[in-house]
Amino acid sequence: MDAQSQLTWHQIKQAANQTLYGNTGSYLSDVEEKVLRGAWEDYSYEQIAEQHNFTVNYIRGDVGPQLWRKLSAALGEKVSKTNFREPLTRGLAKLSQPVSSQKIEYPDGPVPLRSQFYVERPPIESDCYQTILQPGALIRIKAPRKMGKTSLLDRIIEYAETQGYRTVRLNLRQIEQAKFSDLDKFLRCFCACISDKLKPDAVLSDYWNEDRGSMLSCTRYFEVLLAQAESPLVLALDEVDRVFQYPNIATHFFPLIRSWHEEANNLELWEQLRLVVVHSTEDYGSLDINQSPFNVGLPVPLAEWTSPQVEDLAQRHALDWTVQIGSEGLTSLLAKVGGHPYLVRLALYKLATKQITLDELLQDAATDAGIYSQHLRHHLATFKEHPELANALEKVVNATEPVPLDTMQAYKLHSMGLIEQQGNQVTPRCQLYRQYFREHLN
Repeated sequence: MDAQSQLTWHQIKQAANQTLYGNTGSYLSDVEEKVLRGAWEDYSYEQIAEQHNFTVNYIRGDVGPQLWRKLSAALGEKVSKTNFREPLTRGLAKLSQPVSSQKIEYPDGPVPLRSQFYVERPPIESDCYQTILQPGALIRIKAPRKMGKTSLLDRIIEYAETQGYRTVRLNLRQIEQAKFSDLDKFLRCFCACISDKLKPDAVLSDYWNEDRGSMLSCTRYFEVLLAQAESPLVLALDEVDRVFQYPNIATHFFPLIRSWHEEANNLELWEQLRLVVVHSTEDYGSLDINQSPFNVGLPVPLAEWTSPQVEDLAQRHALDWTVQIGSEGLTSLLAKVGGHPYLVRLALYKLATKQITLDELLQDAATDAGIYSQHLRHHLATFKEHPELANALEKVVNATEPVPLDTMQAYKLHSMGLIEQQGNQVTPRCQLYRQYFREHLN
């Protein structure tokens, strides 16, 4: 079997990304990646366009030629849809060379759109892209913090923008606390934030009517926003968990969102609204789940990375898997931190930049001398301010079996990413948290 027939898709993508980054400082765009993968799978431009709901002219006349020109310039030879395998195969030889720390992203915040270090979780991405095209769509992304929710959200928004959709992203943690004092203040602030992004001709005060009430006024204003352009509007609500802390807001706001989604079944105008809701927990307090957006639409729970995904990411960091990690090392790393995306990425970053060996990393991981010390101390500071949470987690890390917790305590610890829920009981998310907090919470 020749070398090119043995190449995996991830090797092809890695070679293209590293080559482009070295030449242009950027990676494949999402649509370029789709074209490259389609070509690797021997799909025609027509098949690629149909698979991803693009026009054929856009793929054949714009994206495809641009991609091959960029690769030709980066590789210093002619690259086309029919011959790209050979140049990229030759480019793979460069992947074994040391990668400078400047090219390896420190895992702080969402993974950039053009990053080669974004880990796909098939079929999640393609399911989200297909769903956002549907009239009245609603996507629910759920996972604890630092699991990749915002990175996925960024890609859904970018995909929607490639379709010509209007997009608005609102992080509810950025709304000041005073706006949660009553429903009218909150909904007016909510609409004002969206207006800031869309710059509509309509003036909010013209549609806010005291006799009509804040919920109907908010709905009426949204109808105006939807009607002002023919393109769909994607409204992405990040960190919606914050609203759970204010039951007087949550019991009205979430049913309102649900009603907008359901209106798409009755009114063509509301088909233009596409919703993406991002949250960290399934514990909704006293909220009626049947009057909320949390049991409709496409659910997207983000699980931890699998062993093959971690191994692939290590290769993208140009780590010599056999020498620097090895299969036993992978097992040990996953035993320590699970497949938690942030914890794994930080470990690979430290290993790839040669700041630490795997043995040192594992030995010191659960101590204040380890690479996770800042992350762990941040949580510890939270527990000092909230001793009831500290007592709850202490109960969990000292137990040898899953234990039950108060609903609100479980919600907060799960949102922090420290526990896993198994029905009505919980366990520590990984060995790292069990070891560190068993010692520091006593």
